Amino acid sequence: GRDATRAFATGDFTQAGLVDDVSALSPGELLAIQSWLSFYRDNYDPVGKLLGRFYDESGAPTEALRQAEAAIREAQKFQAENQQRKQQFPPCNSEWSSAKGSRFWCSTQSGGVNRAWAGVPRKLYRPGWRGSRCVCVRSSGPPWGQPGTAKHSDRGDLDDPSLQEYEGCPPLAQQCVLPV
Repeated sequence: GRDATRAFATGDFTQAGLVDDVSALSPGELLAIQSWLSFYRDNYDPVGKLLGRFYDESGAPTEALRQAEAAIREAQKFQAENQQRKQQFPPCNSEWSSAKGSRFWCSTQSGGVNRAWAGVPRKLYRPGWRGSRCVCVRSSGPPWGQPGTAKHSDRGDLDDPSLQEYEGCPPLAQQCVLPV
């Protein structure tokens, strides 16, 4: 008998979680709501609208609904950008042991992204992130998004300013071993 939208995203079906306020949800949680909305639209016929935060007494959408829909669109845009970024900079393979230390390497399937190039491991720094993550970077050809550019340095994405080499690792090595 009430809107529990937030619970579908958070999994919190307690009294505190069974609320309709989605304003503080993360992009991933907003995408979970979108997934539930799609499921219900695809599998059920609507029989009415729940009056409250998202629909007024005449059944018209409220400003809160428009804001939630805009936030979901932003989350979808963010997700698409992240997918594109993952294609450009797929995650490295990695392992660690107390005896050998860290090893990072790239293959044509690192990070679950199948591609024609293996790449070289680099640290990727992004605004809003704490620290870095290991990614595989193309080391030849034009930079990402510039396939037809006739004039380029033939260094792939190695010159991207958000990347840093691993100290002690040869610049074009497909594998880095960092001892303990």
